[in-house]
Amino acid sequence: MSTLPPRVVVVSRHSELEELLARHGTRAAAAWYLRERGRDLAEVESRHEALHTALTTVAAAVPPDWRRGAVDRADLPRFLFGPEDVVVAVGPDGLVANVAKYLAGQPVVGVDPEPGRNAGVLVRHRAGTLAELLPAVVAGRAPTRARTMVRAALDDGQELVGLNEVYVGHSSHQSARYQLTAPVGGRARRERHSSSGVVVGSGTGATGWCASIARDRPGAPPPPAPQEEALCWFVREAWPSPVTGVTLTAGRLDRGEHLELTAESDGLVVFADGLENDRVSLDWGQRLTVAVAPRHLTLVEV
Repeated sequence: MSTLPPRVVVVSRHSELEELLARHGTRAAAAWYLRERGRDLAEVESRHEALHTALTTVAAAVPPDWRRGAVDRADLPRFLFGPEDVVVAVGPDGLVANVAKYLAGQPVVGVDPEPGRNAGVLVRHRAGTLAELLPAVVAGRAPTRARTMVRAALDDGQELVGLNEVYVGHSSHQSARYQLTAPVGGRARRERHSSSGVVVGSGTGATGWCASIARDRPGAPPPPAPQEEALCWFVREAWPSPVTGVTLTAGRLDRGEHLELTAESDGLVVFADGLENDRVSLDWGQRLTVAVAPRHLTLVEV
């Protein structure tokens, strides 16, 4: 058992104001840019202040004898989380999904800096509650729920994990060619596809990208619950031709089942939860397997 004090790692992302200043250099230039597009800098400044007020409140809630860490979303692929870290994600719901793939069971507290603006599916806490919540998390008294994740593994040993979904498709979003093998009625069915990609989502992701696809699929399978060890999958814009089909385009994967894609074109990529820069490549003949991940996100509940 470690004798080190707990470490709280705060995860955040640049505010819209910070991104504008990085691009335009000054507030005056940023204000002109927004004004030309019918927007007001005051709105952006207000959101910036809300984020940094929340970050300041979170920092003050960490006991003085605890260790601290901080990481920006862009640096997550290079950050090393410790097994006993407590992760506090301050931002929109998607920030929790962004950090989840780099964790191995560490508890995550999602903090909403702008209540009412975010859906609050994953960022369920307010910054002002952290002073009481953090000791409870470290002591194991805080309620948590394990959320199912998605794992994509290449035949060369590379793999990645996502909380919401994994996308497989061409890097330029042009047509991807592959052979798909999926479980249907207890049997493996195969079909060649030319499509704009495949999305495999968890119950958490079923309210996001997968939900937008399912709305156009009257026969789509019902989405799993966030904690259910099952996934839903969809083929985007399958193209019918003499050699490619359009019948195997949606389904469900339970624990122990998997979706298999064998690339029949070069330039395919696999990424999770919208982080396109953290991806693996899939070239002609390579095989990808997508299934329920062996690890979960441990989300601290209210």
